[in-house]
Amino acid sequence: MTIFDIMGPVMIGPSSSHTAGAARLGRIARRLLGCAPARAELLLHGSFAATGSGHGTDKALAVGLLDMAPDDPRLPNSFALAQEAGMELILGRVNLQGAHPNTVLFRLTAPDGHSVEVRGASLGGGRVRVEAIDGLEAAFSGDLPTLIIRNEDKPGQVAEVAGVLSRQRVNIATMQLYRDMRGGLAVMVIESDQPIHAAAIGELRALEGIVRVTYLDMTEV
Repeated sequence: MTIFDIMGPVMIGPSSSHTAGAARLGRIARRLLGCAPARAELLLHGSFAATGSGHGTDKALAVGLLDMAPDDPRLPNSFALAQEAGMELILGRVNLQGAHPNTVLFRLTAPDGHSVEVRGASLGGGRVRVEAIDGLEAAFSGDLPTLIIRNEDKPGQVAEVAGVLSRQRVNIATMQLYRDMRGGLAVMVIESDQPIHAAAIGELRALEGIVRVTYLDMTEV
């Protein structure tokens, strides 16, 4: 435990889980989309839905989608800033069975029409966990550089991906594997000890059987 775990994150707002964590989830969702969304549907579950408005959760989520930090003094005006940026915000509620009480489901659409659905939870103290992307299970915090690889579920895919990262001198910190069904679509979630260069990501995308590669590095400006 560090002093930051005791004191909590620097932020605007009364709650590290409802504001700081919510803002971080918004930023992660934006990065997973790859750009500022033109349309953002924010569906709140549990405590987020029940008390989120009073704690500023809705405003914090919007701040994150604007790629602003949770201590940005403009947080109370995030809805107006989103409107100025041409971002359509739609707030709603959802009941997700078995989900953490502080959970949000993002449905984001980019200006060019591509979209992503991200489900994430705020765990307290500003810590978060992404739990699903486009309906497929995925568990990561965003604290480390992270690859989310969608691939065909067939023999050799994991070995090929690991081989690319080894050749590119990337050390794997954690690897998680998920699939919707045998022989269907699978997901690898790989956290690394160092940033992953564009050459490695390009090589991964060129592998046979790879459907999509998304790279998340929250240390990038």
